[in-house]
Amino acid sequence: MSSRFINVVIHLLLKLHPVLSPLPFAGFSLGSTVQSHTKGIWMWCVPHPKKPNHVLVLLDTEGLGDVEKGDNQNDSWIFALAVLLSSTFVYNSMGTINQQAMDQLHYVTELTDRIRAKSSSDNNVGEDSGDFVSFFPDFVWTLRDFSLDLEADGEPITADEYLENSLKLKQGTSQKDKNFNLPRLCIRKFFPKKKCFIFDRPTHRKKLGQLETLHDDELDSEFVQQAAAFCSYIFSNSKTKTLSGGIKVNRSRLENLVLTYLDAISSGDLPCMENAVLALAQIENAAAVQKAIAHYDQQMTQKVKLPTETLQELLDLHRATEKEAIEIFIKSSFKDEDHLFQKELANQLEKKRDDFCKQNMKASSDRCSALLRDLFSPLEEDVKQGIYSKAGGYRLLIQKTQELKEKYLQEPRKGIQAEETLQTYLRSKESIIDAILQTDQTLTEKEKEIEVERVKAESAQAAAKMLEEMQKKNQQMMEQKEKSYQEHVKQLTEKMERDRAQLLAEQERTLALKLEEQARLLKEGFQNESRQLHNEIQNLQKRMAQPRRRCVIS
Repeated sequence: MSSRFINVVIHLLLKLHPVLSPLPFAGFSLGSTVQSHTKGIWMWCVPHPKKPNHVLVLLDTEGLGDVEKGDNQNDSWIFALAVLLSSTFVYNSMGTINQQAMDQLHYVTELTDRIRAKSSSDNNVGEDSGDFVSFFPDFVWTLRDFSLDLEADGEPITADEYLENSLKLKQGTSQKDKNFNLPRLCIRKFFPKKKCFIFDRPTHRKKLGQLETLHDDELDSEFVQQAAAFCSYIFSNSKTKTLSGGIKVNRSRLENLVLTYLDAISSGDLPCMENAVLALAQIENAAAVQKAIAHYDQQMTQKVKLPTETLQELLDLHRATEKEAIEIFIKSSFKDEDHLFQKELANQLEKKRDDFCKQNMKASSDRCSALLRDLFSPLEEDVKQGIYSKAGGYRLLIQKTQELKEKYLQEPRKGIQAEETLQTYLRSKESIIDAILQTDQTLTEKEKEIEVERVKAESAQAAAKMLEEMQKKNQQMMEQKEKSYQEHVKQLTEKMERDRAQLLAEQERTLALKLEEQARLLKEGFQNESRQLHNEIQNLQKRMAQPRRRCVIS
């Protein structure tokens, strides 16, 4: 649409929907002369009046066919970008849909020369229209200053029927017939949904330059009603911009898409939807990994109190938080080719788990070492003072040591290094204890030998217990690793099923459109075009029948 016409329609929709009225109305820059004013593509964003948490993004392009530019390449790129970025494409023209209007819409026939659906193929109308349908917007043709009666063969028709009649093909094989049919065929095959609106002249010609400042009662009442119907349709039927695979475009994705397309055009390449999605996926998936890791760090820091009493306690917390992190990644990621980003997430989560395990061991060791110092330091001081270096001192030392061991074992929250730290401490005192044993004159040589053997047996039993504990921990870690893998596979499998269902739904919609168009072509007597579409239908059906990919993360 022209900027002036858009601003009048927006002015009316602001009044019709009070939710938008508090916003300062600026709209697009206007020109009131015959000279082109809008340059490039202008953007204006407002909160969606009917869909919470959605933004209505209005894109206004400079007028196509401006004689001052002298370069139709510019118009073709603007037309292509508008198609790529919008979910509803509004084409605005003056008067009726006649051959002149169709000739001015020749840009639609150049879309396959400006846009590629896939990076590996040369798309054209005959071969790949289905790939374009999957991401092309709905098409709305608005006819300004429409002065004719909507009739055909003496019967009233709707604006949509008028558009459908205007898109009928002409029998014949001459170049003139081909030129007549090509834009109509492109519109019919590329755009999944088509709609038409007519508008009377808003007001008298002399007041057209003052449209923004006119009150409603100064506008034609028919025009006001027509504008209201158009706005209501846009609000209710314009979908969220969605890329192939059901990827919804948000603010950051729109920005990245614009930059990707412009970079391609600036470098002399063609904007490629598949490449754009993959480039977007690289950015989004990397961010999804970081978002998942940030959640894991925040939750684990909040939930984990080191040292944990057992390793399993820590692993259970890790597993629950890891599941949440994977869910966040799965929800935010898409097109993760070969699951590279999910593997990166798995590796980082495994490293995080191992780091927490190391921190847990250190926290336990530090806690236990401090506790042993507090409990045994008085005993160590007594040993230094020679209190136990006398007759009967050995048994008193063993008794006191056992009492302190029991006290140590009763202390809570020592963590997983409690036994190992204790045994390490006791081994460090063996030489001192043995010296007191050997100098205790109340014990016979036989009793000393027995005592030495008892100490050795206890030490061996403690070592066996520690070995058993170590094997148990290793087993728990192996089991946790397997559970982590299974969680990744489970969530990825569910995502692949959802993606598969989304793809099938897209393909079924495309197939239905192709079958409908094929039937219409047959009815109109265009056998060649129908056969060409039949081949596309068969290719699409083969793709739909392809077996599902297996979920493999290694």
